[in-house]
Amino acid sequence: MSNPQEIVELTHQVKKLATGKISDINDINRETTFLALNALIEAARAGDAGKGFAVVANQVKHVSARISDITTVLNKELAGSLSKLTDLGDSMIERLRSHEGQRCADLALNMIDIVDRNLYERSCDVRWWATDSAVVDCLATGGGQEREHASRRLSVILDSYTVYLDLWIVDASGTVVANGRPQTYSVAGRNIADARWFKEAMKTPSGADFVAGDIEALPLLKNAHVATYATAIREHGAVDGQPLGALVIFFDWATQASAVVKGVRLTDEEWQRTRCMIVDSAFRIIASSDQADGLNEQFRLVTEGHRTGFYRAADGRTTVSFAATPGYESYRGLGWYGVVVQRPPA
Repeated sequence: MSNPQEIVELTHQVKKLATGKISDINDINRETTFLALNALIEAARAGDAGKGFAVVANQVKHVSARISDITTVLNKELAGSLSKLTDLGDSMIERLRSHEGQRCADLALNMIDIVDRNLYERSCDVRWWATDSAVVDCLATGGGQEREHASRRLSVILDSYTVYLDLWIVDASGTVVANGRPQTYSVAGRNIADARWFKEAMKTPSGADFVAGDIEALPLLKNAHVATYATAIREHGAVDGQPLGALVIFFDWATQASAVVKGVRLTDEEWQRTRCMIVDSAFRIIASSDQADGLNEQFRLVTEGHRTGFYRAADGRTTVSFAATPGYESYRGLGWYGVVVQRPPA
């Protein structure tokens, strides 16, 4: 079946053509009537010599009247029917767009829901690993042997959990004392006391709490885009123990998020005109299906206070569908959105 948009646009063109041609006929017919009237006047002035010409002028006048009747009917019936047809076509397209807009809003919700469920697991990981005896002992004793053991333990975890770039153990002063990939990231001895996620982790009320950071390009991890999760490492690994430092884990955001935004269920044809994104609470694009690099592009989403929905962009054709983070279990989300931007078929 042909593209419905093409059919509606063709209907508009036919209506415009019909209306224009009827108008042209009326213009010509008015000129013809005027000429016939002038001919009758000149025939009357010519007297007997103009009688034959008067007969022709009258006939032209009658033909002009018939043409006028026909164009009136055409304008009333044809143009009227075409107007109704274009209105019906426009209504059909609007309904199709609404259907597609809602479908894309559902796809946007599915994207952000997958992200939330994934990041919920990261919040569980950081709280669990912070109670690991090797991690606790690393800060409780502070010896070189304990730090080496903790680093090996973190390395074992990273081998099993490939979604992470690195795991850091940070003491109370903000110094990294051990990490899971020391050969890749030489961070031991670096002080990160000014990092927001470290400071907030040290203030967490209990071992049941954690800190989640927005996506950032971290220089100490070779400017990789990461989602950072942190919590306090407490004495004896107890939920209410005194904070000894912090465990910080770095989720490999770029790789995992790319799989989400490129895994949306769209046809090949739809992918040619669709962009799927995750944007943060400041409307910064943190993942995009078109592989746009960096974290500096913004997408000014218009939600009008709604958590999910769709609207027409400024060009009047592109549809923007969105859904806010629903959160999952104890992970409430960071105010992010799933966004699907779709142009109409060409």
